[in-house]
Amino acid sequence: MKDVTAVRPEQYFVSDITYIKSRERTHYLSLVTDAFSRKIMGYHLSDDMSAENVVKAMKMANKRRTTLSEVIHHSDRGLQYCSSLYQTQLKRSNAIPSMTDGYDCYQNALAERINGILKGEFLINKCNTGKELSLLVQQSIKTYNNHRPHVSLSYKTPNFIHNKKSREASFTGLI
Repeated sequence: MKDVTAVRPEQYFVSDITYIKSRERTHYLSLVTDAFSRKIMGYHLSDDMSAENVVKAMKMANKRRTTLSEVIHHSDRGLQYCSSLYQTQLKRSNAIPSMTDGYDCYQNALAERINGILKGEFLINKCNTGKELSLLVQQSIKTYNNHRPHVSLSYKTPNFIHNKKSREASFTGLI
């Protein structure tokens, strides 16, 4: 997604996986984020990095969409995203796959930035169990989407921008 600017919600999704430790073990958080609004559209916390778990995040994102328009889905070249299971899910979701040229994290910078915000601002306390962490992730994403303003969004929240621009686009026939 180098040098690409989203002009409406659900035009580009970015995805990534990050690890989060509890006292119990290492867990993996799969995220699907709308590039325009910065809204986390789908997520799944799991105990492994299997393709099935990133598919769950994409399915959640797809259920939360407000349009059926094509979306470009950008990710790194992780095995999960290259898998036939995930690629099949992208087709079902009316999503066109896009991947980094290699393993350059800057080519998926927005997804990496969202990981950093969640881990640096919300998931700072180590949970005892995966179950506790799952609840914290759910609350954190809700707070992130609904209450955390972004400088890049003129100090508006992801949900505000996503909902406002989605309504505007539907009235003007863009989606």
